[in-house]
Amino acid sequence: MTQAIASADTSRNLLAVAGAGLLSGILTPLLPALLDKIAGVPADVRLALVAIPFAALVFFVVRRFSTNPLWAALAAAAMTLIAFVCAVNAAVFIDGQSSGADKMMRNILAGMAGGFTGSALMALGIALLPAGPRDAVTWLRMVLTGTLAGTLLALDNALGLDQTSFLYPVWQAAIAVRLAMALRWRRLS
Repeated sequence: MTQAIASADTSRNLLAVAGAGLLSGILTPLLPALLDKIAGVPADVRLALVAIPFAALVFFVVRRFSTNPLWAALAAAAMTLIAFVCAVNAAVFIDGQSSGADKMMRNILAGMAGGFTGSALMALGIALLPAGPRDAVTWLRMVLTGTLAGTLLALDNALGLDQTSFLYPVWQAAIAVRLAMALRWRRLS
């Protein structure tokens, strides 16, 4: 009976994390228009500021689902900002390198590169935290999820979505849930 209650509580927690990921993913594409009005700030810093809603979610997930100290949750949030900047730059780089390909194929490749880069850097950074899981399979699930969700960039571009997005809500919700699952697994073992 206790195990059934714990399982239901865990499912509710993961559902709440997914909902928060959807919310942060909805906020993310709305921030660039606001942040572009800040003069004198380098582009990569403005790009990092766009990731603040998701970094806040990562902070709360690390605090809630692990035994990491406060400084480690702050480090995970900072790593999220760095991973976001690297992911966007990787997507832009791959898009530029595949300039001869069809636009849809370029968007798929760029999205996969960005999704892989962002989720891999987050996984690496959080795995190095004191209470981060050291199991590679746990993190490979998160990286695979991030890479596959990155292909939604092609859908965003095909539909011409600027102020809304399919990519960010799905990617951020999926990665937040995978992160919570990875940290929860570590706490249980």
